[in-house]
Amino acid sequence: MKSKLCFSIALSAMVFISCKAQKSQSLKIVLTNNADLELPQKAVSIKRSTLKIKGVEKSFPIVLQNSDTIPAQVNDLDGDGKWDELFFVADFPAKEKKTLELKWSNTDPKYTVKTSARFGKREAENLPVQPATEEVLLANQVYKKLGFQKYQTDGPTWENDKVGFRHYLDGRNCKDVFGKKTPGITPENVGISSTGAVEDNYHQMHDWGRDIFPVGTSAGLGGYGLIVGNEINRLGILINDTINNVEKTIFKIVSEGPVNSVLSYKYQNWEASGNKYQVQETASIWPGMYGYKNTVSLNGLKGNETLVIALSNINNQNPLQVIDSGDYVCFIQHDKLTYERQWILGTAIIIPKANYKGYIEAPKTGKLTNSYLIKVSTKNNQPISYYPVAGWELSADPNFKDSAYFSNYVTTLAKQLSAKIKIEVSK
Repeated sequence: MKSKLCFSIALSAMVFISCKAQKSQSLKIVLTNNADLELPQKAVSIKRSTLKIKGVEKSFPIVLQNSDTIPAQVNDLDGDGKWDELFFVADFPAKEKKTLELKWSNTDPKYTVKTSARFGKREAENLPVQPATEEVLLANQVYKKLGFQKYQTDGPTWENDKVGFRHYLDGRNCKDVFGKKTPGITPENVGISSTGAVEDNYHQMHDWGRDIFPVGTSAGLGGYGLIVGNEINRLGILINDTINNVEKTIFKIVSEGPVNSVLSYKYQNWEASGNKYQVQETASIWPGMYGYKNTVSLNGLKGNETLVIALSNINNQNPLQVIDSGDYVCFIQHDKLTYERQWILGTAIIIPKANYKGYIEAPKTGKLTNSYLIKVSTKNNQPISYYPVAGWELSADPNFKDSAYFSNYVTTLAKQLSAKIKIEVSK
């Protein structure tokens, strides 16, 4: 009897300790929008160091506002096996203070997936494409040298519920646009034939949409280069070049989750005007926005360089709009910018005002053409974040057909991106 009583007391103590431990992991988060501006689907990133939480490596975050759950995820951004940030998006009315509770679950809550990153590759022309999350590309492994296209959709794609993008990893490093007609994630076999071969099947219309944006010898929507002295240098090569000007390209899908997908590119020894540069690029996409965040950091700068962000102007016959908005400068085009000028498309780049140094038009010939090149100042290891935006008339918002509407969307988005959320965490 005594042993049973001891066991019962011990078990009760264990349950009490367990409950206490779980309760101690619950946090109160107060978020304040101090702006006189509504912030729909505002991205919120809270560093792990701010949360000061332990022992939840295999758990899933549950963010509650009263009885409503806000889909959330954790991201391991530095690849050390431990997550670095809690990420979610939330709607904020102007001047709203939002009180949330953060809990943890041992089971995946299976939130609706609103972002995705996809990458597929093959090691030989007669082998089927296999899904992958990373790649190392050497200077002599580019498309023309290999003799076949190694990558599904020429490289990785990323998307949210509004729009999709792709990056030409085969050495060209352009940025392309997928127009989406539906909010669901596009099929996994986009860019692959029924036998697993690389196939360009995305320039035809599907239920979900299609590739709509001609890139040519531009760097697309948000690609970039470097002016050294007076010489314009492209990051990478053109389709018929057999050797890359980047010694090694390292790509990785850092995170793919319901509310955030993150992709990383490292360019080692990019040769430009006789110098060699190291580049880190990170693309991050979340729901609700017809665009994504791109962050670029360089090392090896001597002091006579200017980073240029490219806005392809292929098929553009209307004036470029340059508008200050919040902490940003917005570069806006609106025309039949799609293939064969078939549909209306608005494209934009939102650049931080603090780094903006004017713009030029790219030359008609050379390695980087058919673009406005937006000049931004940068220093070694100083990240620059900007936002490529694309609004197609066949997307979920048909108002993008109107030029004034698209311009207002971009400038309003810039103001919303400028607004900061105050974060307070307590137990």
